[in-house]
Amino acid sequence: MNKYLIVGLGNIGLNYVNTRHNIGFDVLDHIVKNNTCVFSDQKYGKLAELKVKGKLIYFLKPSTFMNLSGKAINYYLNHFKISLENLLVISDDLNLDFGVIRLRKKGGHGGHNGHKNIIKMLRTPTYCRLKFGIGNNFHKGQQVKYVLSEWSEKEKIILDEKIEICSEIIIYFVLYGLDQTMNHFHK
Repeated sequence: MNKYLIVGLGNIGLNYVNTRHNIGFDVLDHIVKNNTCVFSDQKYGKLAELKVKGKLIYFLKPSTFMNLSGKAINYYLNHFKISLENLLVISDDLNLDFGVIRLRKKGGHGGHNGHKNIIKMLRTPTYCRLKFGIGNNFHKGQQVKYVLSEWSEKEKIILDEKIEICSEIIIYFVLYGLDQTMNHFHK
């Protein structure tokens, strides 16, 4: 059976619920809630399992905090013997306008501490990413405060719709692969 590791980046704890930086957690919560699976506490995070058309998907919300996300990802790739091309990491992105969703095959960290650590732990920048634009509507020196703040009322209006689109992209990625998914959703 083909296995996939889908990782939502975020920080654990009530202080981080509904914040921009936790969009990866929010997307996975949506998928798990809408399918017949649940998260359970495991080593380095919360894990849920879903079978879709002969494929086994592991959803991971690392408990290592954002800056050490690579530790949990590396552990589960090895533990479940999942190939790197079957890894997809969902994260926020300051360099994209709010609500813009991009799927990428590889890339740098773009200043994102989660991706910095993943690249370091995996020893490669070549892994699939689903980036959720949060915009950069903050004053100089206020980046940390901005990413750790809650969504604005205006953003909340379309947030659920965008999370649903991310969920669709993830399942499509598992079923049809990265290239077909990019062709289908990046029109």
